[in-house]
Amino acid sequence: MMHWETLFSNKRYGSRNLQNTDETRGEYLRDYDRLIFSSQFRRLQDKTQVFPLPGSIFVHNRLTHSLEVASVGRSLGRLVGEKIASKNAEGLSKHAIEFYKFALADVIQTGCIAHDIGNPPFGHSGEDAIRTFFEELSGSQKETLENALTDNQLADLKNFEGNANAFRVLSTIFLKAGLKLTYTTLASIVKYPIDSLHGFDKSTGLISTKKSGYFDAELSVMKEMAADLQMKTLDESKSHLARHPFVFLVEAADDICYRIIDLEDAFRLHILSFKEVEELLLPFFEGEKNEAYIKEQMLSMKDEKQKLSLLRAMLIGLLTRKCSDAFMANETALLNGEVNKSLIELIDEKSIKLIDKIDAISVSKIYNHKSVVEIEIAGFHVIGGLLKEFLGAILEPKSAKSKKMKKLIPEQFEISNDQPLYQNILSVLDFISGMTDIYAVDLYRKITGIQIPSLG
Repeated sequence: MMHWETLFSNKRYGSRNLQNTDETRGEYLRDYDRLIFSSQFRRLQDKTQVFPLPGSIFVHNRLTHSLEVASVGRSLGRLVGEKIASKNAEGLSKHAIEFYKFALADVIQTGCIAHDIGNPPFGHSGEDAIRTFFEELSGSQKETLENALTDNQLADLKNFEGNANAFRVLSTIFLKAGLKLTYTTLASIVKYPIDSLHGFDKSTGLISTKKSGYFDAELSVMKEMAADLQMKTLDESKSHLARHPFVFLVEAADDICYRIIDLEDAFRLHILSFKEVEELLLPFFEGEKNEAYIKEQMLSMKDEKQKLSLLRAMLIGLLTRKCSDAFMANETALLNGEVNKSLIELIDEKSIKLIDKIDAISVSKIYNHKSVVEIEIAGFHVIGGLLKEFLGAILEPKSAKSKKMKKLIPEQFEISNDQPLYQNILSVLDFISGMTDIYAVDLYRKITGIQIPSLG
């Protein structure tokens, strides 16, 4: 069983000072500040959330989405932190009580800011493009990889996962830039604490095996983090841990935001009418204390955008409270690593049915809308094309073209004949997955000859 007393630590990965301190307030905000000022976070402003960017109508990108998720996460952290401190006052140290009262909100906010930082260009289709590229390799290139890489390393490529890449960015890549984050922040984003070879297995019924949470290159980081926070190990041979309880709060903030915000964007783009969105959101308030107030306010407003803003704000508040209640109702199971549903799946049955209805509409009318499908197809071509050229340069380093291609890779992404092929491939993936949509398209056009570079 995990314990609230040991599930947080302001020790930093890669820091020489391995001694914990009692200064709980401020340590986790330092993580937040380091993320906010990082180039990886800034680049989220030009990474697709759902709809293509940019347009005459402003829709959410990865950056605005992450900021909104962080706002909700901060509220969840504050609500839950106060409840943990109050309920466990007799069993927790003064240091722990202060952490849960004052600092948990900072941790969850930071985890939310970082939750999409490992996503490649073009949304989730970017992940699919990388997986497909390595899955469909053939001939000598396939043989070279199979001979040089372990099964788990191959699985990192064929099952490329943005969550695992986020863990790599926040640990390995941040450390190279001198940015050291606390183990607590790192743990808060690992939704699927299992390696790539054994992840992506829904047959287990475990929430932790749906995807993967770290690459082979970061297994040592994971082990240090798990040991420091005394996380529960489920299967050491598979690098399989129970989820850290804080992850459920980061996940809940994301679950709340994307469902509502995607509807709002669809309305602004005239994919859904206001009536369609209203019929999806208003029923959540039936029987709630503020039902009459919301309906009264809606009647007093003429602008549909204002009405939708009201519904969005009130529903986020309602679902935040419901998820915090669900967290505390399942406290023991969370500490035992036995919760295998997201918090939003553990709220009241009426709300779950309404969320299922939103999901069904989103799949049929939003995620399969022509503009979304077009950007996904473009992502496959661009990401696949970049991988073909840069991986070719790694696998055939002596050709004249390969030597020139490698010059296009910034020095921070180390490519060397002295390091294993796996590390060189990860460097290429670090480079490509960190690109913005616009940069990826621009580079693809130039190296394929679609657009001839100029000196002007």
